[in-house]
Amino acid sequence: MRRTPALRALIRETDLAPRQLIAPLFVKEGVADAVAISSMPGQFQHTLESLRKEATEIASRGVTAFMVFGVPERKDAEGSEAWNPDGIVQRALNVLHQELGDDHVVIADLCLDEYTDHGHCGVLDDDGNVNNDATLERYRRIAIAQAEAGAHMVGPSGMMDGQVAAIREALDDADHTDVGIMAYAAKFASAFYGPFREAAECAPRFGDRSGYQMDPANADEAIREIRADIDEGADVVMVKPALPYLDVIRRAKDATAFPMAAYNVSGEYAMVKAAAQNGWLDERSTVLEVLTSIRRAGADLILTYHAKDAADWLAQA
Repeated sequence: MRRTPALRALIRETDLAPRQLIAPLFVKEGVADAVAISSMPGQFQHTLESLRKEATEIASRGVTAFMVFGVPERKDAEGSEAWNPDGIVQRALNVLHQELGDDHVVIADLCLDEYTDHGHCGVLDDDGNVNNDATLERYRRIAIAQAEAGAHMVGPSGMMDGQVAAIREALDDADHTDVGIMAYAAKFASAFYGPFREAAECAPRFGDRSGYQMDPANADEAIREIRADIDEGADVVMVKPALPYLDVIRRAKDATAFPMAAYNVSGEYAMVKAAAQNGWLDERSTVLEVLTSIRRAGADLILTYHAKDAADWLAQA
């Protein structure tokens, strides 16, 4: 049953298709042309126009969902550009919604780290710690602004306690009951986020995020966090990163049978790219094996910077 491609395909247990991929995209305010991200070859901080073109190209390959991250020109202590109706992400969401319509899914990353001058995912108290409840009030404002800009879903990624319930209530109160929530339910304090912090220009100015992101050693806690987000009204739950936490994805899917996303993050992308550029790995076969492993672990959806290339390779298979 392994002798020919047709026989192998006949009994293949795990499928991988472009419709299961979500393409993360960055948009930067105040640049005239797309800016290459040095630590993530092939990825860019886009202008609104280059973002539109890139999303259209990716969509033409069968990828139907996009996650949008913004880099504003102005940052402040509370990250107020995150809910500015004319902020860069709100403008980008509107552009993509107008371009792609409801045949595609436009998802807005909902956090503050790209917008605060200190780089943390929430507002700070007098001692320099993230104030959970004050942050939730800002998340409510962001969710409404993103929904009004055209987001089909919002993706709260700050790992604040109660963030899903607060956002669901805010959306419902503002008559955005049809806007979904893709919750970063088990987001670990990972070393694999390094390249993203260049792309989103969001590295913390002091300390780290281990006070609110999860300890990499804790799987039982991850399941509790995922269950909590489901109970609070999430429509999809996410594990981030993907490869170091395949066991968590599997456990979460088995425990909840809930729509499950996994984020194949920037560091995972950069490692494959670097090895391929050095001739140490074949990029195509490595990427497809990685993405298949994430699907096999239980992810229904995969956020991946490989989305465009992977969709091309799958069409050629």
